[in-house]
Amino acid sequence: MGTSLDIKIKRANKVYHAGEMLSGVVVISSKDSVQHQGMSLTMEGTVNLQLSAKSVGVFEAFYNSVKPIQIINSTIEMVKPGKFPSGKTEIPFEFPLHVKGNKVLYETYHGVFVNIQPQKGKLTPSPVDFTITPETLQNVKERALLPKFLIRGHLNSTNCAITQPLTGELVVEHSDAAIRSIELQLVRVETCGCAEGYARDATEIQNIQIADGDVCRSLSVPIYMVFPRLFTCPTLETTNFKVEFEINVVVLLHADHLITENFPLKLCRT
Repeated sequence: MGTSLDIKIKRANKVYHAGEMLSGVVVISSKDSVQHQGMSLTMEGTVNLQLSAKSVGVFEAFYNSVKPIQIINSTIEMVKPGKFPSGKTEIPFEFPLHVKGNKVLYETYHGVFVNIQPQKGKLTPSPVDFTITPETLQNVKERALLPKFLIRGHLNSTNCAITQPLTGELVVEHSDAAIRSIELQLVRVETCGCAEGYARDATEIQNIQIADGDVCRSLSVPIYMVFPRLFTCPTLETTNFKVEFEINVVVLLHADHLITENFPLKLCRT
């Protein structure tokens, strides 16, 4: 006798928000009738924190003090003890998406440190103008050896709607060295831990080239980046973990000089 069980969600894209109703059916298929002691269905939503391999052993207390954070836990009784007939049986169910206590229903997300299994926010534009010269660069050991250059730019906002592109422009006013490439690098920064210590990991999740070769001076180069759906989420900051994002404007010169300007971003789902 073979019996199979399947859970089917009615909403095709499986995207839900707090306060909505999650509904579907449990499908039991069997060649023969099946005696059972009742059936219940449990829905759980958790945030799991873990250290990357390079941080193992650094914060031993992390494993003992940071446990999965449960944000949803709900159980419903679907069928009382009895017998399922042969063939296919469909049992409908509904779960209200209500969080536990004062917890927040975070958006589902999978990263290096943070996995959230199951928020709308207010977006205030924050435009940024920037100028890049040898004098503005940080962490430079031999500044005198750098070629002279002047790069100006503008980001329309560093507070970004996750469903809208990051936009702006960049202009190379002057450069003694020829330019090989100009790129945009999107970086995800995950921080997690406890009172005994925190681990921070930065991961490049997208890199696009916006200019190739020695671009014309004083020519406006558009900045346009769509946020990758599978590798981004709204910016999060909680007691035990943070998920943040940064954008790097990277200019590569023919003399093998790499120029990088960093801008923190705040992503929000509006």
